[in-house]
Order: sequence, then C-alpha cells, then structure tokens
Amino acid sequence: MDALCFGSLNIDYTYDVPHFVSRGETLSSACLRVFSGGKGLNQSVALARAGARVFHAGAVGEDGRFLLDELQRAGVDTGCVQVRADVRTGHAVIQRDPAGDNCILLYGGANRSVSPAQADAVLSRFRPGDLLVLQNEISALEHIIKRGKELGLRIALNPAPMDPSIPALPLEALDWLLLNEVEAAQLLGLEPRPDPDGAALARQIGARFPGPTVVLTLGAGGAVCLRDGGLFFQPAFSVPVVDTTAAGDTFTGFLLAGTLEGMDPASAMELAAAAAALTVGRKGAAPSIPTREEVTRFLSSRAEDGLKAFFCT
Repeated sequence: MDALCFGSLNIDYTYDVPHFVSRGETLSSACLRVFSGGKGLNQSVALARAGARVFHAGAVGEDGRFLLDELQRAGVDTGCVQVRADVRTGHAVIQRDPAGDNCILLYGGANRSVSPAQADAVLSRFRPGDLLVLQNEISALEHIIKRGKELGLRIALNPAPMDPSIPALPLEALDWLLLNEVEAAQLLGLEPRPDPDGAALARQIGARFPGPTVVLTLGAGGAVCLRDGGLFFQPAFSVPVVDTTAAGDTFTGFLLAGTLEGMDPASAMELAAAAAALTVGRKGAAPSIPTREEVTRFLSSRAEDGLKAFFCT
C-alpha cells in the first residue's frame, strides 16, 4: 500500500536564543539557520526514511522549490505538489533555547492555497486501503478527509496546530488520531494538567472520538496508544537533547510506516520512539530525521534498556 502525505511544506528559520522572547522584549539571537520543514514535509521524509513508498501533495511558491529537492532526496514522489507563482512558500520562525526546546510561529503561505479541486485530482490517483496522512497546516482539510473516506483510504490526522476548527472536522472518519498531551487537552476543552503516563487522557480522547486508534505523545514521558480498547505504553529513550524540532513528526512517520508493514502496535511504537530519540540529538527539522538503518542500529545498541511498549489494563 502507498502513503500519501497531503500536507505543509515550510521554510524554517531557526534562531538560537538564550530564552524564549517575552512580551515587549527585544532579544538577540546567537545564530540563524535555515532548514526545510513543515509538519507535512517532515512526516513525508520520516515515512520514506522508515521504508514506506510515499507521495507528497501540497503547494509551494517559487521560493520553495528546494523543498521538493529535499523530499526527492529522501525518496518521496513530489508529482502531486503545485508550484505557484502568486504566493510565497509557507514558513516558520522557530526559537530554540539552550535545552533544545522550541516555540514556533507559522505563516501558512502556499499551504493555505490548497483547493478542493486540487485535492480531488490528487486523491483520485490512490486506491482503497492506501494511507492518507494529514496535519492542520493546509486548507481544504475537511474536504480532503471526507473525500478520502469516500475513496476508501485509511486516514491518519495529526491535528497540529490545534485550533477551533478541529472539533468540527469529521473525526469519526479517521483511522488514526495522533496528538500530544497539550493538543489532547485542548481538543477536550480541558486545562492541561499532569497525567504521568497519559492513560487517562488517551481514554478520554477515545471515549469522545470512538473509532480511530489514538496515539498520545508525551515528550520525555514516552507515548501511549489506545487501540480497540487496549492501551499500550512506550517509554522514551533517554538521550542527550539538542533540538526537539520534528521529533513528533518523526515519531508519527515511523509509527505509520511500521503499521503499513503490518507491525503490531507495540513494535511500531518502539520503532517510532527510537527514531524520535535519534532526531532530538540533531539540529533542524527534516535534516534531523534518521534512516531506518540508523534506527535499527540504535535499537540493537539499546536492547539492554528494555524499553519496549507494554500493554496496560
């Protein structure tokens, strides 16, 4: 089966700062690095580097042609991407602090020019059972979900960045709902609060939106997967952190690639956690995503850690 990632393509401007900028503050950056990024691009690269056959759909301006080169080098088919002369490529302004944490300001640009007509033309090329991977950084998202469902595609949504439009989407049409603990709380209309293993929050999401497999990422706390009433917990690997950008996208891509291969939830979660661990040790978004071979070697070297996903009652 093929994977179609219909998602964003961004130019990431990453600034190293001593701390995140506060209201009214002017802050000097130690350096600026320009990377390829966007949740869609990152997830396409992760899927491809994990071994899946991947197609990317979306839109860039003329200034974003190098993003297509990045996708192609990763093995992603870019034939479904529109290059537009009337709009600039989407971009992100990323602040990265000394601990490797980040905060991000997005400009949609060409990502918000995706039309239902473009979506229909792209989706018609795929077959029932193929995987459609989505995020909340492009326009026409509701149309894409509904049309994908009509065509028999399996649909995975990462509803980031979270906004008021998400609860109105046909979430019952999804096969996978992948989100972090802050996004989960927002989706439920709750104030974020401590949940050490994420189990209670994952079950609340599953009760509110029955049907899709729910994957809740917890950063250094690991991740949980709620599937058919069963809950799996995957601890995070303890590694030095350089930059957390794209860690969640890497987890998503490797998890879904493992699922396409027929892996059970526990094995796919372990694969995804290892890939994310390698990502946070490197700078940048897409350039930080490891290959399947690197992840396999990492898992072999850390076998004694015993950090496999396990079933929770």
